Amino acid sequence: MPDRARSFPPIATPDARVLILGSMPGQASLAAGQYYAHPRNAFWPIMATLLGFDAALDYPARTVALAAAGFAVWDVLHSCHRPGSLDSLIDAESLVINDMAGFLVRHRAIEHIFFNGSAAEKLFRKHLGTDPGIARLHLTRLPSTSPAHAALNFAQKLAIWRAAFVAVDPDFQANLSAVPSNPPCRRFPSASR
Repeated sequence: MPDRARSFPPIATPDARVLILGSMPGQASLAAGQYYAHPRNAFWPIMATLLGFDAALDYPARTVALAAAGFAVWDVLHSCHRPGSLDSLIDAESLVINDMAGFLVRHRAIEHIFFNGSAAEKLFRKHLGTDPGIARLHLTRLPSTSPAHAALNFAQKLAIWRAAFVAVDPDFQANLSAVPSNPPCRRFPSASR
């Protein structure tokens, strides 16, 4: 089927504590073979600011920094029919869901899921929300980092993502103060809240 989009393997280490879920990579990401590759997508600049790495690093280095900080990235959908990049164009009859239950069994340290936008949250809740392995998780919807979500500017998105990080772990706020010019990557604390 033309316009069949297929997601990537997750960025994850066995000790990841937070999973960031999107819906399905957009066309720029699919073409580049990289999560959040659109030059105007705010994901990498937000994560770099919050975790203290350089957003200009090459893609492999950014994924290492993200994983080293305790974050995993994946998409709810394994594949779907979608002409273009907009989530609103996803054909609901074509959805194939990623094996989230299996992923969470292999990544037992994950306690929080941050949804990168409302489409990811809606797809997750509709197709995976009744899974018993999900009940133990804290679920938080964040504004989409996509340039298509223009209702909020970068600073507003950053503030909301920062607040979510601090809500999950108040000690994270202390890590955000007095950021040095070449900060080491901050690790998301592992203590349960």
